[in-house]
Amino acid sequence: MSRSAFAFPTAPKLFKRRLFSHFREQSAIIRTAADWTVLLYIIIPGGLLGGRFYYGFWNHELPSWTADVPFVLMLALMSILIANGGMVLLLQEGDLLFLRQRERWIRTIVLRGTIYSLIVTSLKMAALYGILLPFIVRGYGVSPASAWALLAMTLACSWCVKLLGHMVKVQRQGFRRWLWLIPAVTVPCAIYIRAGLYWKDSPALLLLPTAVFAAVTVWALLYRLRLRGTFMNDVREDYKQRMRIAALLLRGVLDKPRPTRYKPWIFRKSQPLLKSKTPESRFTAAAIKALVRSPAHLKLYLSFTGVGLIAVFIVPSILKWLIFALLIALMSYWLSSFWLLFSGDDYIGILPFTKEQKAEAGSKALPLMLMPFALLCSAVICVPLYGWLGLVLFIPVGGVSGYLIANMFSAFRFAR
Repeated sequence: MSRSAFAFPTAPKLFKRRLFSHFREQSAIIRTAADWTVLLYIIIPGGLLGGRFYYGFWNHELPSWTADVPFVLMLALMSILIANGGMVLLLQEGDLLFLRQRERWIRTIVLRGTIYSLIVTSLKMAALYGILLPFIVRGYGVSPASAWALLAMTLACSWCVKLLGHMVKVQRQGFRRWLWLIPAVTVPCAIYIRAGLYWKDSPALLLLPTAVFAAVTVWALLYRLRLRGTFMNDVREDYKQRMRIAALLLRGVLDKPRPTRYKPWIFRKSQPLLKSKTPESRFTAAAIKALVRSPAHLKLYLSFTGVGLIAVFIVPSILKWLIFALLIALMSYWLSSFWLLFSGDDYIGILPFTKEQKAEAGSKALPLMLMPFALLCSAVICVPLYGWLGLVLFIPVGGVSGYLIANMFSAFRFAR
Protein backbone atom coordinates (compact mmCIF):
# COMPACT_ATOMS: atom_id res chain seq x y z
CA MET A 1 0.00 0.00 0.00
CA SER A 2 1.41 3.39 -0.97
CA ARG A 3 1.71 6.32 1.39
CA SER A 4 -0.78 8.33 -0.66
CA ALA A 5 -3.49 5.93 0.51
CA PHE A 6 -3.24 7.33 4.04
CA ALA A 7 -5.00 10.50 5.16
CA PHE A 8 -1.67 11.92 6.36
CA PRO A 9 1.12 10.21 4.44
CA THR A 10 3.89 12.41 5.86
CA ALA A 11 4.73 13.90 9.23
CA PRO A 12 4.58 17.55 7.99
CA LYS A 13 1.00 17.02 6.78
CA LEU A 14 0.05 15.48 10.10
CA PHE A 15 1.57 18.41 11.95
CA LYS A 16 -0.26 20.88 9.70
CA ARG A 17 -3.55 19.17 10.44
CA ARG A 18 -2.89 19.30 14.20
CA LEU A 19 -1.85 22.93 14.02
CA PHE A 20 -5.11 23.97 12.35
CA SER A 21 -7.03 21.79 14.82
CA HIS A 22 -5.23 23.63 17.63
CA PHE A 23 -6.30 27.00 16.16
CA ARG A 24 -9.92 25.85 15.93
CA GLU A 25 -9.80 24.55 19.50
CA GLN A 26 -8.51 27.85 20.89
CA SER A 27 -11.03 29.91 18.90
CA ALA A 28 -13.86 27.67 20.13
CA ILE A 29 -12.76 28.20 23.73
CA ILE A 30 -12.73 31.97 23.21
CA ARG A 31 -16.17 31.90 21.58
CA THR A 32 -17.64 30.23 24.65
CA ALA A 33 -16.82 33.37 26.62
CA ALA A 34 -17.73 36.04 24.07
CA ASP A 35 -19.16 36.14 20.58
CA TRP A 36 -17.07 37.69 17.81
CA THR A 37 -19.62 40.48 17.46
CA VAL A 38 -19.14 41.39 21.11
CA LEU A 39 -15.37 41.19 20.75
CA LEU A 40 -15.45 43.53 17.76
CA TYR A 41 -17.24 46.13 19.84
CA ILE A 42 -14.35 45.89 22.30
CA ILE A 43 -11.41 45.42 19.92
CA ILE A 44 -12.22 48.18 17.41
CA PRO A 45 -12.77 51.03 19.92
CA GLY A 46 -9.91 49.74 22.07
CA GLY A 47 -7.59 49.56 19.06
CA LEU A 48 -8.49 53.07 17.92
CA LEU A 49 -8.05 54.52 21.41
CA GLY A 50 -4.82 52.62 21.99
CA GLY A 51 -3.47 53.68 18.59
CA ARG A 52 -4.20 57.31 19.42
CA PHE A 53 -2.32 57.05 22.72
CA TYR A 54 0.56 55.22 21.03
CA TYR A 55 0.83 57.92 18.36
CA GLY A 56 0.91 60.52 21.10
CA PHE A 57 3.72 58.73 22.91
CA TRP A 58 5.87 58.99 19.77
CA ASN A 59 5.00 62.54 18.71
CA HIS A 60 4.05 64.40 21.88
CA GLU A 61 5.45 64.66 25.37
CA LEU A 62 5.51 61.52 27.45
CA PRO A 63 3.42 61.42 30.65
CA SER A 64 5.16 62.96 33.65
CA TRP A 65 5.12 59.71 35.64
CA THR A 66 7.49 58.06 33.16
CA ALA A 67 10.35 60.19 34.52
CA ASP A 68 10.02 58.43 37.89
CA VAL A 69 10.06 54.90 36.44
CA PRO A 70 13.56 53.34 36.38
CA PHE A 71 14.72 51.52 33.26
CA VAL A 72 15.17 48.30 35.23
CA LEU A 73 11.40 48.17 35.71
CA MET A 74 10.95 47.92 31.93
CA LEU A 75 13.41 45.03 31.81
CA ALA A 76 11.72 43.35 34.77
CA LEU A 77 8.33 43.63 33.05
CA MET A 78 9.69 41.89 29.95
CA SER A 79 11.38 39.26 32.15
CA ILE A 80 8.04 38.43 33.75
CA LEU A 81 6.55 37.72 30.33
CA ILE A 82 9.65 35.73 29.37
CA ALA A 83 9.32 33.55 32.47
CA ASN A 84 5.60 32.85 31.93
CA GLY A 85 4.09 30.39 29.52
CA GLY A 86 5.36 27.20 27.98
CA MET A 87 5.62 25.24 24.78
CA VAL A 88 3.04 23.41 22.67
CA LEU A 89 4.48 20.47 20.73
CA LEU A 90 1.10 19.17 19.46
CA LEU A 91 1.76 15.63 20.65
CA GLN A 92 -1.23 13.44 21.51
CA GLU A 93 -1.81 10.36 23.65
CA GLY A 94 -2.51 8.21 20.61
CA ASP A 95 0.99 8.81 19.29
CA LEU A 96 2.26 6.38 21.91
CA LEU A 97 0.38 3.62 20.08
CA PHE A 98 0.46 4.67 16.43
CA LEU A 99 3.67 6.68 16.02
CA ARG A 100 5.96 5.12 18.63
CA GLN A 101 7.71 3.06 15.98
CA ARG A 102 8.16 6.09 13.71
CA GLU A 103 10.85 8.03 15.53
CA ARG A 104 11.33 10.34 12.54
CA TRP A 105 7.68 11.34 12.63
CA ILE A 106 7.84 12.05 16.37
CA ARG A 107 11.05 14.05 15.87
CA THR A 108 9.47 16.05 13.04
CA ILE A 109 6.39 16.90 15.11
CA VAL A 110 8.54 17.88 18.10
CA LEU A 111 10.81 20.04 15.96
CA ARG A 112 7.96 21.83 14.20
CA GLY A 113 6.04 22.22 17.44
CA THR A 114 9.09 23.75 19.09
CA ILE A 115 9.56 26.17 16.20
CA TYR A 116 5.88 27.09 16.32
CA SER A 117 6.09 27.75 20.07
CA LEU A 118 9.19 29.90 19.66
CA ILE A 119 7.47 31.89 16.89
CA VAL A 120 4.45 32.52 19.15
CA THR A 121 6.81 33.54 21.97
CA SER A 122 8.61 35.92 19.60
CA LEU A 123 5.35 37.54 18.54
CA LYS A 124 4.27 38.07 22.16
CA MET A 125 7.63 39.51 23.16
CA ALA A 126 7.78 41.71 20.06
CA ALA A 127 4.27 43.02 20.81
CA LEU A 128 5.19 43.93 24.39
CA TYR A 129 8.49 45.42 23.27
CA GLY A 130 6.70 47.48 20.63
CA ILE A 131 4.33 48.87 23.26
CA LEU A 132 7.25 49.83 25.52
CA LEU A 133 9.43 51.11 22.68
CA PRO A 134 8.37 54.79 22.86
CA PHE A 135 9.31 54.88 26.54
CA ILE A 136 12.59 53.04 25.90
CA VAL A 137 13.70 55.31 23.05
CA ARG A 138 12.31 58.67 24.10
CA GLY A 139 12.16 58.28 27.87
CA TYR A 140 15.57 56.67 28.47
CA GLY A 141 17.44 57.94 25.43
CA VAL A 142 18.24 54.53 23.95
CA SER A 143 19.58 54.81 20.39
CA PRO A 144 17.85 52.97 17.52
CA ALA A 145 20.79 50.58 17.16
CA SER A 146 20.69 49.75 20.87
CA ALA A 147 16.91 49.31 20.70
CA TRP A 148 17.29 46.75 17.90
CA ALA A 149 20.04 44.96 19.82
CA LEU A 150 17.90 44.93 22.96
CA LEU A 151 15.02 43.43 20.96
CA ALA A 152 17.33 40.70 19.64
CA MET A 153 18.53 39.93 23.16
CA THR A 154 14.92 39.84 24.41
CA LEU A 155 13.89 37.32 21.77
CA ALA A 156 16.98 35.14 22.28
CA CYS A 157 16.46 35.14 26.06
CA SER A 158 12.80 34.17 25.67
CA TRP A 159 13.74 31.23 23.41
CA CYS A 160 16.40 30.11 25.87
CA VAL A 161 14.09 30.27 28.89
CA LYS A 162 11.21 28.50 27.12
CA LEU A 163 13.37 25.56 26.04
CA LEU A 164 15.22 25.20 29.34
CA GLY A 165 11.98 25.43 31.35
CA HIS A 166 10.26 22.92 29.07
CA MET A 167 13.05 20.36 29.41
CA VAL A 168 12.94 20.64 33.20
CA LYS A 169 9.14 20.25 33.29
CA VAL A 170 9.12 17.05 31.24
CA GLN A 171 12.05 15.44 33.07
CA ARG A 172 11.51 16.34 36.74
CA GLN A 173 8.67 15.89 39.19
CA GLY A 174 7.84 17.21 42.64
CA PHE A 175 10.22 19.49 44.50
CA ARG A 176 13.10 18.45 42.22
CA ARG A 177 11.29 20.19 39.38
CA TRP A 178 11.39 23.47 41.29
CA LEU A 179 15.02 22.97 42.26
CA TRP A 180 15.90 22.81 38.56
CA LEU A 181 13.20 25.13 37.19
CA ILE A 182 14.04 28.14 39.35
CA PRO A 183 17.67 28.46 38.17
CA ALA A 184 16.73 27.51 34.60
CA VAL A 185 14.40 30.53 34.47
CA THR A 186 15.92 33.06 36.86
CA VAL A 187 19.56 32.83 35.74
CA PRO A 188 18.88 33.79 32.08
CA CYS A 189 16.41 36.49 33.20
CA ALA A 190 18.96 37.91 35.67
CA ILE A 191 21.62 38.00 32.94
CA TYR A 192 19.11 39.67 30.63
CA ILE A 193 18.23 42.38 33.17
CA ARG A 194 21.84 43.03 34.13
CA ALA A 195 23.07 43.20 30.52
CA GLY A 196 20.19 45.44 29.45
CA LEU A 197 20.73 47.76 32.41
CA TYR A 198 24.48 48.24 32.04
CA TRP A 199 24.90 47.95 28.24
CA LYS A 200 21.79 49.69 26.97
CA ASP A 201 23.98 52.29 25.26
CA SER A 202 26.35 49.73 23.67
CA PRO A 203 24.74 47.69 20.86
CA ALA A 204 27.87 45.59 20.33
CA LEU A 205 27.98 44.54 23.98
CA LEU A 206 24.27 43.68 23.94
CA LEU A 207 24.95 41.23 21.12
CA LEU A 208 27.32 39.22 23.35
CA PRO A 209 24.62 37.87 25.71
CA THR A 210 22.37 37.57 22.66
CA ALA A 211 24.89 35.18 21.10
CA VAL A 212 25.11 33.23 24.37
CA PHE A 213 21.33 32.92 24.59
CA ALA A 214 21.18 31.82 20.95
CA ALA A 215 23.89 29.20 21.49
CA VAL A 216 22.07 27.81 24.53
CA THR A 217 18.85 27.75 22.49
CA VAL A 218 20.47 25.71 19.72
CA TRP A 219 22.00 23.30 22.24
CA ALA A 220 18.68 22.94 24.07
CA LEU A 221 16.83 22.30 20.81
CA LEU A 222 19.27 19.55 19.76
CA TYR A 223 19.11 18.05 23.24
CA ARG A 224 15.30 18.13 23.12
CA LEU A 225 15.23 16.24 19.83
CA ARG A 226 17.45 13.52 21.32
CA LEU A 227 15.47 13.30 24.55
CA ARG A 228 13.79 9.93 25.20
CA GLY A 229 11.47 8.53 27.84
CA THR A 230 9.43 11.69 28.40
CA PHE A 231 6.50 11.07 26.05
CA MET A 232 3.70 11.08 28.66
CA ASN A 233 5.15 14.15 30.36
CA ASP A 234 5.30 15.86 26.96
CA VAL A 235 1.62 15.09 26.40
CA ARG A 236 0.72 16.33 29.89
CA GLU A 237 2.57 19.62 29.45
CA ASP A 238 1.06 20.01 25.98
CA TYR A 239 -2.45 19.60 27.34
CA LYS A 240 -1.72 22.01 30.18
CA GLN A 241 -0.58 24.72 27.76
CA ARG A 242 -3.47 24.16 25.36
CA MET A 243 -5.94 24.56 28.22
CA ARG A 244 -4.47 27.82 29.58
CA ILE A 245 -7.20 29.98 28.05
CA ALA A 246 -9.90 27.61 29.31
CA ALA A 247 -8.33 27.61 32.78
CA LEU A 248 -8.31 31.41 32.77
CA LEU A 249 -12.00 31.56 31.82
CA LEU A 250 -13.02 28.95 34.40
CA ARG A 251 -10.89 30.29 37.25
CA GLY A 252 -13.80 31.97 38.99
CA VAL A 253 -16.25 29.11 38.32
CA LEU A 254 -14.43 25.88 39.15
CA ASP A 255 -11.79 24.95 41.70
CA LYS A 256 -8.34 24.30 40.33
CA PRO A 257 -7.84 20.54 39.91
CA ARG A 258 -5.21 18.96 42.07
CA PRO A 259 -1.97 18.17 40.22
CA THR A 260 -1.03 14.57 39.67
CA ARG A 261 1.01 13.40 42.65
CA TYR A 262 3.20 10.41 41.96
CA LYS A 263 4.21 9.99 45.62
CA PRO A 264 2.59 11.30 48.80
CA TRP A 265 4.57 14.11 50.42
CA ILE A 266 4.46 12.34 53.81
CA PHE A 267 4.33 8.66 54.87
CA ARG A 268 5.83 7.70 51.50
CA LYS A 269 6.79 4.15 52.49
CA SER A 270 3.35 3.58 54.03
CA GLN A 271 4.74 1.92 57.15
CA PRO A 272 2.32 1.05 59.97
CA LEU A 273 1.70 3.97 62.31
CA LEU A 274 0.50 1.81 65.20
CA LYS A 275 2.18 -1.20 66.78
CA SER A 276 -1.00 -3.23 66.75
CA LYS A 277 -1.62 -5.15 63.53
CA THR A 278 -5.34 -5.70 64.02
CA PRO A 279 -7.70 -4.63 61.19
CA GLU A 280 -9.09 -1.83 63.34
CA SER A 281 -5.63 -0.38 63.98
CA ARG A 282 -4.76 -0.49 60.28
CA PHE A 283 -8.06 1.23 59.53
CA THR A 284 -7.21 3.90 62.11
CA ALA A 285 -3.76 4.47 60.58
CA ALA A 286 -5.31 4.75 57.10
CA ALA A 287 -7.64 7.52 58.31
CA ILE A 288 -4.77 9.48 59.87
CA LYS A 289 -2.73 9.20 56.66
CA ALA A 290 -5.76 10.27 54.61
CA LEU A 291 -6.17 13.38 56.76
CA VAL A 292 -2.52 14.38 56.49
CA ARG A 293 -2.21 13.59 52.78
CA SER A 294 -5.34 15.54 51.79
CA PRO A 295 -4.34 19.19 51.10
CA ALA A 296 -7.88 20.49 51.70
CA HIS A 297 -8.39 18.71 55.04
CA LEU A 298 -4.86 19.39 56.26
CA LYS A 299 -5.20 23.09 55.39
CA LEU A 300 -8.48 23.30 57.29
CA TYR A 301 -6.94 21.50 60.30
CA LEU A 302 -3.96 23.86 60.38
CA SER A 303 -6.14 26.94 59.84
CA PHE A 304 -8.46 26.03 62.71
CA THR A 305 -5.44 25.28 64.88
CA GLY A 306 -3.95 28.71 64.16
CA VAL A 307 -7.21 30.51 64.86
CA GLY A 308 -7.75 28.47 68.03
CA LEU A 309 -4.29 29.25 69.39
CA ILE A 310 -4.82 32.96 68.81
CA ALA A 311 -8.25 32.81 70.46
CA VAL A 312 -7.09 31.14 73.66
CA PHE A 313 -4.09 33.45 73.84
CA ILE A 314 -5.92 36.79 73.58
CA VAL A 315 -9.01 36.10 75.75
CA PRO A 316 -8.94 37.01 79.47
CA SER A 317 -7.52 34.44 81.85
CA ILE A 318 -10.91 33.70 83.39
CA LEU A 319 -12.29 32.60 79.99
CA LYS A 320 -9.29 30.65 78.67
CA TRP A 321 -10.36 27.20 79.88
CA LEU A 322 -13.96 27.72 78.72
CA ILE A 323 -12.75 28.68 75.22
CA PHE A 324 -10.36 25.72 75.37
CA ALA A 325 -13.20 23.29 76.02
CA LEU A 326 -15.36 24.80 73.27
CA LEU A 327 -12.53 24.64 70.73
CA ILE A 328 -11.73 21.02 71.61
CA ALA A 329 -15.42 20.17 71.18
CA LEU A 330 -15.59 21.93 67.78
CA MET A 331 -12.45 20.20 66.53
CA SER A 332 -13.75 16.85 67.79
CA TYR A 333 -17.02 17.36 65.94
CA TRP A 334 -15.20 18.20 62.68
CA LEU A 335 -12.79 15.25 63.01
CA SER A 336 -15.67 12.89 63.74
CA SER A 337 -17.39 14.19 60.58
CA PHE A 338 -14.18 13.55 58.65
CA TRP A 339 -14.12 9.99 60.01
CA LEU A 340 -17.72 9.37 58.97
CA LEU A 341 -16.93 10.68 55.49
CA PHE A 342 -13.80 8.53 55.26
CA SER A 343 -15.39 5.34 56.58
CA GLY A 344 -18.45 5.82 54.37
CA ASP A 345 -16.46 6.16 51.15
CA ASP A 346 -17.35 3.74 48.35
CA TYR A 347 -13.82 2.39 48.26
CA ILE A 348 -13.89 1.64 52.00
CA GLY A 349 -17.21 -0.11 51.45
CA ILE A 350 -15.38 -2.79 49.48
CA LEU A 351 -13.46 -3.80 52.61
CA PRO A 352 -15.21 -6.30 54.94
CA PHE A 353 -15.50 -4.06 58.00
CA THR A 354 -18.52 -4.34 60.25
CA LYS A 355 -20.19 -1.41 62.02
CA GLU A 356 -18.55 -2.43 65.27
CA GLN A 357 -15.10 -2.52 63.71
CA LYS A 358 -15.60 0.90 62.08
CA ALA A 359 -16.78 2.37 65.38
CA GLU A 360 -13.83 0.88 67.24
CA ALA A 361 -11.37 2.19 64.64
CA GLY A 362 -12.99 5.62 64.76
CA SER A 363 -12.75 5.64 68.56
CA LYS A 364 -9.00 5.07 68.20
CA ALA A 365 -8.50 7.55 65.35
CA LEU A 366 -10.39 10.50 66.84
CA PRO A 367 -8.19 10.99 69.97
CA LEU A 368 -5.01 10.57 67.90
CA MET A 369 -6.09 13.17 65.34
CA LEU A 370 -7.28 15.54 68.07
CA MET A 371 -4.21 15.24 70.31
CA PRO A 372 -1.86 17.73 68.51
CA PHE A 373 -4.52 20.44 68.61
CA ALA A 374 -5.36 19.77 72.26
CA LEU A 375 -1.71 19.80 73.37
CA LEU A 376 -0.93 23.06 71.54
CA CYS A 377 -3.96 24.83 72.97
CA SER A 378 -3.11 23.53 76.43
CA ALA A 379 0.46 24.79 76.12
CA VAL A 380 -0.71 28.29 75.06
CA ILE A 381 -2.88 28.44 78.19
CA CYS A 382 -0.68 26.73 80.80
CA VAL A 383 2.68 28.35 80.05
CA PRO A 384 1.52 32.02 80.30
CA LEU A 385 -0.71 31.31 83.34
CA TYR A 386 1.49 29.01 85.41
CA GLY A 387 5.03 29.68 84.16
CA TRP A 388 7.46 26.80 84.69
CA LEU A 389 4.72 24.70 86.22
CA GLY A 390 2.78 25.07 82.98
CA LEU A 391 5.55 23.24 81.11
CA VAL A 392 4.79 20.22 83.28
CA LEU A 393 1.00 20.57 83.27
CA PHE A 394 0.16 21.24 79.62
CA ILE A 395 0.86 17.67 78.42
CA PRO A 396 -1.34 15.80 80.95
CA VAL A 397 -4.05 18.49 80.89
CA GLY A 398 -4.22 18.63 77.10
CA GLY A 399 -3.91 14.87 76.68
CA VAL A 400 -6.62 14.01 79.21
CA SER A 401 -8.99 16.71 77.94
CA GLY A 402 -8.57 15.65 74.32
CA TYR A 403 -8.97 11.97 75.17
CA LEU A 404 -12.15 12.47 77.22
CA ILE A 405 -13.87 14.81 74.74
CA ALA A 406 -12.89 12.59 71.79
CA ASN A 407 -14.33 9.52 73.53
CA MET A 408 -17.51 11.43 74.27
CA PHE A 409 -18.01 12.32 70.59
CA SER A 410 -17.07 8.77 69.57
CA ALA A 411 -19.79 7.36 71.79
CA PHE A 412 -22.41 9.78 70.42
CA ARG A 413 -21.56 9.80 66.69
CA PHE A 414 -20.15 6.36 65.84
CA ALA A 415 -22.92 3.79 65.59
CA ARG A 416 -22.02 0.33 66.88
